[in-house]
Amino acid sequence: MNYKLELRTQESKSNIVFNNILFDAFKVNIIEKYAGKMTAKPILSEVVFKVRTLDDTLVMRKDGHIRIKVKGDDFQIYQNLSKILNSYDYKHKLINRANAEQDYVHYMLSLVIANYQLN
Repeated sequence: MNYKLELRTQESKSNIVFNNILFDAFKVNIIEKYAGKMTAKPILSEVVFKVRTLDDTLVMRKDGHIRIKVKGDDFQIYQNLSKILNSYDYKHKLINRANAEQDYVHYMLSLVIANYQLN
């Protein structure tokens, strides 16, 4: 499945960061909320994501809700994957960027498949 990863779209001085994964048939909007100042080592405090069609219609989860808050072990895994994508090594191409992006996308896709009914 083809995808395009859009990382770190953020308004200035905001503690909210938006990431998107665009697939052929749908997209995943990921909202990261940080505690502390964004200029001095912010701490990831909450991750929420939702799935939309390409024409921006929200997709309902299997339980009828729209968004998912990432919690517990899933939050720890997400935090580790996100940390890699925000690392010095990733930004300066010292690690294999394709593998890091692929791990992130595959993890998010596993959460989508577990929680959404995609046709």
